[in-house]
Amino acid sequence: MRHRVHPRTARGVARILPALLLCAAAVPALPGEPPAYAASRPTADVTPREGGAGGRVTVTGRGWKPHALLTLLVCGQNAIGGTGSCANSTGKAATTDARGRLSVRLPVAEPPKPCPCVVHIATVTGAEPAVVDVPFTVAGHPVAPLPERGGTSARLAALGVRLEGSNGFLNWFGAPAHRTLVVTVGNMGSAPARNPAFRVGTAHSVYAPRWEEVRWEGTIASGGRQDIRFPVELAMGAHGDYKVSLEYGGRLLAEKTWTAPRPWGATLFWVLLFTVVPAGIFRIGLEVVNRFNTHGNANGKGRRTGRGKGNDRPHSRGNGNGKGDRNGTGPAATTEGEAAALPWFAPDTLPATSNRRKGST
Repeated sequence: MRHRVHPRTARGVARILPALLLCAAAVPALPGEPPAYAASRPTADVTPREGGAGGRVTVTGRGWKPHALLTLLVCGQNAIGGTGSCANSTGKAATTDARGRLSVRLPVAEPPKPCPCVVHIATVTGAEPAVVDVPFTVAGHPVAPLPERGGTSARLAALGVRLEGSNGFLNWFGAPAHRTLVVTVGNMGSAPARNPAFRVGTAHSVYAPRWEEVRWEGTIASGGRQDIRFPVELAMGAHGDYKVSLEYGGRLLAEKTWTAPRPWGATLFWVLLFTVVPAGIFRIGLEVVNRFNTHGNANGKGRRTGRGKGNDRPHSRGNGNGKGDRNGTGPAATTEGEAAALPWFAPDTLPATSNRRKGST
């Protein structure tokens, strides 16, 4: 059985339906339904906008991710140099609620850099970092113009670093070692970096690095990259592990370890110097001593030979007839004494002495 709708009833429903739709659209979302945070951008506000060191301000925010960990800092120079221009000792950490809202009391402190200042709010965790800087005036803090972008602001980053070069023959004997630090620098800022000034330092073990300022002539466009080469040199005889560092705008960009070999050639030289040279001096001394001994022996033999030749008369008194005495100590005895004085003749080897003894027998 079919029911027919009265025309008046249909006209009444058609009039009421738009009003019902408008009311449904005007009803707010229920508290248990979270809003779509992904479509909103985080915002923050500081009350009051000016305060002196030692005071406190209220920082409120909304649109953040639920239960996100945030850091709040008072920074100088609009925080263009990163957290290095902020008062980190008085900063605070806070967590947003389930709806992504924030309300924190932040102490005011003078930042290390001059104003213009901001309250820097940034996420600590999460794949998508979010940052909000709220302008703030620190009463009594000095104010200075902002540095030029690409000059001293930290907008450059090191994308790659390497050391080029090798040791030569002279380095084996302690000559200064040379290397080239090649750094791929990228400009992450929105303005080009013109003629940036870097600092290159070398440090050994726990000692502080020795810095040298190097200015690179050129321009790195925004979003561009450039390979920059820096010469590095060690002292004479340096060896061991060295750390080569590169700084820009007071921020460390890159570090590279350099292991310099020991100069074994210089070590060998000193070993030879303290072994071969004394041995040579000792050998020369022995030769000099041998020369003096040889000349002394020759002079002594000549003197003994001269005394034997000058004493031609008999050593013992004769009996006046030109013959020797009864003991045979005449001229024959003198000849035997002369023979005995000659070192190259053994006793009883002269022909005259041998024949005389045979005749006497």
